[in-house]
Amino acid sequence: MLDLGPQAREVKALLGGVRDDGLAAPTPCGSYSVRELLGHLLDLARAFTDAARKDLGAGTDRDPSASLPRLPDDWRERLPVQLDELAAAWRSEAAWEGDTRAGGVDLPGSVAGIVAINELVLHGWDLARATGQEYRGDPAALEASVGMLSQTGPAERAPMFGPAVEVSEEASLLDRAVALGGRSPDWSPPERSTAR
Repeated sequence: MLDLGPQAREVKALLGGVRDDGLAAPTPCGSYSVRELLGHLLDLARAFTDAARKDLGAGTDRDPSASLPRLPDDWRERLPVQLDELAAAWRSEAAWEGDTRAGGVDLPGSVAGIVAINELVLHGWDLARATGQEYRGDPAALEASVGMLSQTGPAERAPMFGPAVEVSEEASLLDRAVALGGRSPDWSPPERSTAR
């Protein structure tokens, strides 16, 4: 069992730095804008909360790659609460036992918990990069993310995780996690044009 709380707090700390006029900005996460990335975070937090509780149904059956996520108007109130609920749900030993489902995929609870951590690690980084914020990641979550992604071949990768990017042997744990998740650790938003 790992505590998702510290990594969930890392993500929550970024939300105040998201500006309304920046919701259409690009992110390192494929075709997601900041708006869609936030919608995905909300969806995955709900889905993995249900997965931890073994409350299987529409939320755990939905394939996240089937359509672009929608961001509700009240996301600033809902997302912090949902992240807290996610962390609380995975503090139960029962969450890590038996089988569950997330994203329409059946998997052991012990694996689902690590997948949830990895989602928070990578999408937290995506959000930080897209909005120009500092991001460290929880060390235990980073270790779990690197461990999981190191064992995942291209066939098992989620559609939003591209091929692993090479980094130096001296790369930080965060950079290794990001690179294994198919992102370039030096990604930055494209410069806005100042032409009129």
